Amino acid sequence: MQWLNLEDNVNLLALIGAALIIVLTIVVAGRYVGQMKVKKDESVELSEHNWDGIGEYKNPVPLGWAVVFLLALVWAIWYYLLGYPLNSYSQIGEYNKEVKEANAKFEKEYANPSKETLHAMGESIYLVQCSACHGITGDGIGGKAANLQIWGSEKGIVETILNGSKGLDYPMGEMPAGLADAEGAKAIAAYVAKEISAIKSTKNENLVATGKELYAACASCHGEDGKGMDGMSVDLSKYGSASFVADVLNRGKKGAIGTMPKFNDGRLNEIQQSAVGEYVISLSKGE
Repeated sequence: MQWLNLEDNVNLLALIGAALIIVLTIVVAGRYVGQMKVKKDESVELSEHNWDGIGEYKNPVPLGWAVVFLLALVWAIWYYLLGYPLNSYSQIGEYNKEVKEANAKFEKEYANPSKETLHAMGESIYLVQCSACHGITGDGIGGKAANLQIWGSEKGIVETILNGSKGLDYPMGEMPAGLADAEGAKAIAAYVAKEISAIKSTKNENLVATGKELYAACASCHGEDGKGMDGMSVDLSKYGSASFVADVLNRGKKGAIGTMPKFNDGRLNEIQQSAVGEYVISLSKGE
């Protein structure tokens, strides 16, 4: 077995140290268990501390404890400075190096991926990372999570205006529900979809002018241009694009069945986030 490799000095000394600790523990514990069987001299002085009538003898630190403590200190100093210094080989360091090399190779290979490549990559990542909550088809599993089949579409804007948007961490806070009635929401959605968002089209051209007037209620948070006032709220100019999805992935989101974690912790690189964005946006293309 590799851990019993006695040719490695560090491994050998570690095993010797472990054996000594076990022997000392048995000896010291045996000695004090034996002393417990002998009645204490009534003249032994008690300390001034007392807990519910239970006193404490003023005994010196046991020699065995003191010796083991000092040996442990010496061992620790030797281990960190000579036996296994902090800059020496470690499995964690090797793993981090391999991950860094793999990421570099990945980024080089997919430096300029096509939309088809991003879509295929995004679908694979989605099925592993996202489908457990949003469903394999992105339908949100009956309202348990966001319905990605309309997310990024004009219909998604209408739903957000009517129901509000919760869970995203922005300085302006969460968007409340009921800022407009059904007809008003439809008009605002038409204006945002056509003039502000990345969708750049609407199914309700006749409502764009009305939506522009009603959008004033939204501009106080999102800004006249819809760009979120320098990060104070959601940037609507990205809505309907892969970069909008990437923003959400980086921020995380609280939902009805828990919290979607932030994917900026290294589990997904920028290319993979863009890939997920391309795939998620493709789910709403029929809307």
